[in-house]
Amino acid sequence: MFVDEITLKISAGSGGDGIVSWMHEKGKEYAGPGGGDGGRGGNVYLKGTPDLSRLAEYRFHKDFAAEKGQNGKSGEMHGAAGRDLILELPIGSVVKNIETGKTVEILHAEPALFLSGGRGGYGNAHFKSSKNINPMQSTPGKPGEEGEFFIELKLVADVGLVGLPNAGKSTLLNALTAAKAKVGNYAFTTLNPNLGEMFGFIIADIPGLIEGASEGRGLGYKFLRHVSRTKMILYCISCEEENPKKVYDTVKNELKQYDPELLKKPEAILLTKADMVDEKILKSHLKLFKNKKVFTVSVLDDASVKVFRDELVKILKML
Repeated sequence: MFVDEITLKISAGSGGDGIVSWMHEKGKEYAGPGGGDGGRGGNVYLKGTPDLSRLAEYRFHKDFAAEKGQNGKSGEMHGAAGRDLILELPIGSVVKNIETGKTVEILHAEPALFLSGGRGGYGNAHFKSSKNINPMQSTPGKPGEEGEFFIELKLVADVGLVGLPNAGKSTLLNALTAAKAKVGNYAFTTLNPNLGEMFGFIIADIPGLIEGASEGRGLGYKFLRHVSRTKMILYCISCEEENPKKVYDTVKNELKQYDPELLKKPEAILLTKADMVDEKILKSHLKLFKNKKVFTVSVLDDASVKVFRDELVKILKML
C-alpha cells in the first residue's frame, strides 16, 4: 500500500537524573559528595531515502523515541548518553509540527538533527564548594524535544508526466527509463506515483487526472501535490483523443485550481500513441498547439522514442 501522508509522534530522549551519593575510601568513613551527573538524552535525526514506500512501514508504529540518558552513578561517574534515533523518510517529505506549524523538508540523504535530547541532571558532586561541602541537592534530567508531526510526501523530480487516465504515461515512463510501472488498457491503471531515471534526470508518472480532480472526482487531488516540486511539466495527451487541445485545457485547469503557481513551470506537450492515427490526423492535432513546444511519440517505434528522449534531455539541461 502506497502511503504519502502520515502523522507520527516523535520524541528525543530525556536526560538522565543526577544523583546524591557519597564517596567512601578505605579507612575513612566519609570522603565527600560523589553523585554523578545524568547522561544526555538521545537526539533524533531525519535521513532521506529514495524508497518511496518507507512511510507505509510506519502505518502501525507511529510513536518513535530516542533513548533516555542514564542516571548518574556513584563515584562521580556520569550516566551514559542515550542512543540517538535515525528516522528514515522518503526524499521530498515535508515534516510539519502540528502544534507550532514549523516545517522541515527532507531533500538529502545525509542525516540532519531534528530534535535535541534533554540535558542530563546534576549530581550532588556538581554542587560541592568551599561553602557547601556536603551538598544534598541533585537535579533531574531535562526532557527532550518532542511533538506530533504531520508528514507529507511531495516527489522531487525533473519532469512530471500529467494527463488524463490512459494517456500512456506509464508506458512512456517504462520506455524512457528502466522503470517497470504497471500498464493496462483501462482507466486509472496507475494508482500510485512511479519514478524512473533517464540519464540522471528523474521522471515522475503522476496518476491520471480527470475534470473535477481538484474537487475530489476520480482519484481527486491527492497526487497533485507531487507536481509542485517538478522542474517541468509534460502534458501527455493520446492522439486517440478527438480534441487534444480540449484535453490539454482540462488538465491545465485542474492544476490551476489546485495551485496557480504550477502554471508558471516550464512545460511541453507530448502527443502519445502516434501510431494509432494516420498522418493527416496527426498533423491536424499539431496545428491545435500554436506557439507551444509539442512532440509526438509512439512507444512501438524505438526511433521516435530516441528522438523524443534526446530532445527532452536537451530541454532539461537548460533548466
